[in-house]
Amino acid sequence: MRIKVLGSAAGGGFPQWNCGCSNCSRLRAGTLKGQARSQTQVAISPRAGEWVLLNASPDLRHQLVENPEFAPVAGFRHTPISTIFLTNTDLDCVLGLLHLREFQPLRIYATDSVRRALTEENSFLRALERSNPAVAWKTLRLGESFSVDGITPAAPRPELFCKAVSLGGKFPDFVGERLRKTLRDEEAVVGMAFSQNNKKCFFAPNLPGHGEDWKREISTSDMALLDGTFWTDEELIGVRGSGPTARDMGHLPLSGPGGLLEELRGTQNVRRVLIHLNNTNPALDEESAPSRSLRDAGFEIAYDGMELEL
Repeated sequence: MRIKVLGSAAGGGFPQWNCGCSNCSRLRAGTLKGQARSQTQVAISPRAGEWVLLNASPDLRHQLVENPEFAPVAGFRHTPISTIFLTNTDLDCVLGLLHLREFQPLRIYATDSVRRALTEENSFLRALERSNPAVAWKTLRLGESFSVDGITPAAPRPELFCKAVSLGGKFPDFVGERLRKTLRDEEAVVGMAFSQNNKKCFFAPNLPGHGEDWKREISTSDMALLDGTFWTDEELIGVRGSGPTARDMGHLPLSGPGGLLEELRGTQNVRRVLIHLNNTNPALDEESAPSRSLRDAGFEIAYDGMELEL
């Protein structure tokens, strides 16, 4: 199983286009030891010449065009991408679907509630129905492991298996109140466990931190790509002077009581990679104390172009 990090920042990327925070300003000035990042996008290859996407970032077109492994076969309308998995309905996870509307039949896996939140109120997503056959929506059932058949069904196994795990988050504000009342809260935000060849990778770029299931999934994984959005719970308040906390926004902070570092203290056997870093996160500065603390605790920070293998 090959894993490519095509983008590693939270919504807006780094630097964010309209942000003058210390991180963004210093990166633009060349005085921050770190690198620019596009919005979070991960791809998994279960076998040569075949890829599945984990979410669909607003930067997806640029990310695919920059990487020759996603180029079509010369002379044909073609893509090595067979499937997209959606973990939630956040805009920075789904807007890239509109880049895939160019008459290309694909499969999109999502919980029933995520599919309904996206398709019943957003008519522009009907653009995905123009291909023949149309994009096929497939239902993710919580806790159910299944084989992901690719675009080359006769390709040699081993198979890639997938399981959706409820993370206990919330639907975004753009989901109307009437529809929201008919949706299942436990389907709003999921983590995805992928396994192949007895190796397991857990993907949770939005981690509210509720319950215990997510910790069990991480502890039984070989690798985990996890929510690294905020360093502290009140990070945005410190930058803006007001606003929601990290937990209010559905992100477990990295530091502090009950933060991700504390919660995962006993999982040093798992390769833990942080992704979806917000532009305000001080860990983006490789010379900062938070960055050193993460490295000392055995965490890695994802970057655009990072390649992993299980």
